[in-house]
Amino acid sequence: MSRIMAMDFGEKRTGIAVTDEMQLIASGLTTVQTRDIFDFIENYLKTEKVELFLIGEPKQLNNKESESEKYIRPFIEKLRNKFSDIPIERVDERFTSKMAFQTMIDSGLKKKQRQNKALIDEISATIILQSYLYNKN
Repeated sequence: MSRIMAMDFGEKRTGIAVTDEMQLIASGLTTVQTRDIFDFIENYLKTEKVELFLIGEPKQLNNKESESEKYIRPFIEKLRNKFSDIPIERVDERFTSKMAFQTMIDSGLKKKQRQNKALIDEISATIILQSYLYNKN
């Protein structure tokens, strides 16, 4: 089998999580500067097989799309064009940042460590991926 890669896209940074090859476990991989995301993915695909990209879909509480969707759509189009053989699915990402922050508190990270926005993005991507895996079964 191959992996599933989830991304918590942001204008500055994008958190990335992947599954194991059996697609049972979601793990945070890294956070990359969004301007470098396509180089990162290209390099990753040289050593790992990915069968699906998951992209977080930010929505407001009233279920309307978030303001940041206008940045995500062009990213998805470019991703689709550049890696046309890998399908893309969207996953509701409401509250993932809050859940990521709570996860950091629950795991005992100190206040200074919890201010690491890159870590929040990576954990958010992991939550997006874990949610997908949970709902898939």
